[in-house]
Amino acid sequence: MQRSALYTILFATAVCIVCAIVVSSAAVSLKPAQEINAALEKQRNVLLAAGLLEAGEKIDAVEVQRRFENIRMVVVNLETGEEATDIDPATFDQVRAAKDPETSSVAPKNRALVQRLPDHVLVYEVLGDNGVEGIVLPIQGYGLWSTLYGFIALDNDLETIRGITFYQHGETPGLGGEVDNPKWKARWVGRKAFGEDGQPKITVIKGPAGPPAEDPYEVDGLSGATLTARGVTNLVHFWLGDEVLGPYLENLSRRRAT
Repeated sequence: MQRSALYTILFATAVCIVCAIVVSSAAVSLKPAQEINAALEKQRNVLLAAGLLEAGEKIDAVEVQRRFENIRMVVVNLETGEEATDIDPATFDQVRAAKDPETSSVAPKNRALVQRLPDHVLVYEVLGDNGVEGIVLPIQGYGLWSTLYGFIALDNDLETIRGITFYQHGETPGLGGEVDNPKWKARWVGRKAFGEDGQPKITVIKGPAGPPAEDPYEVDGLSGATLTARGVTNLVHFWLGDEVLGPYLENLSRRRAT
């Protein structure tokens, strides 16, 4: 009886060890594919924000790469607002950089509840026949339940919104999760990101907003998701403001004026 019990215990232990090894090996083998898919999804969202991909349009990885040829990736030093030519944008990981104390710093107090800022960020220039036609900028901040990661794109005037998209969040489906709704995102297009004082002004309001010509600084609210909507406003203001991307946008505007 004792020998039988011992055998059962040893057999169960061996099975657990083998299963653990199999699961671990599978996770390791799948990681490269998962990373590739995540990078591809981020590229799709850059294209969506830039207006180079229509909402609901299905394209494969080859077509994503083809359209991405119209995008130039630029690593920007947040302190100076200048391009960091010594960092390869193809391998730069902004999220990882923000988590590393060696490549980030404590963020100034902000309503987006961003805790740390990377020393550098990745921006995307939209190229056309006449040079740079727009830019896609990273945005992130807290909604109701989660941190939202996304992009906001501006036209060449650096004021008019070209598009907005979020590629990662954990907001409630049907409520705050409506930040993924193509119809809601389309209502950002053509509105103005900055007021006459040069500060971020675009705001997600409660209820409906008029067309861009009537309400250039307001976007329709999210029904039943006031806190998520407020979070979106806060994160857009923070990232477009003086403490984050402001110096880069000022430098870009100055260069284009000369």
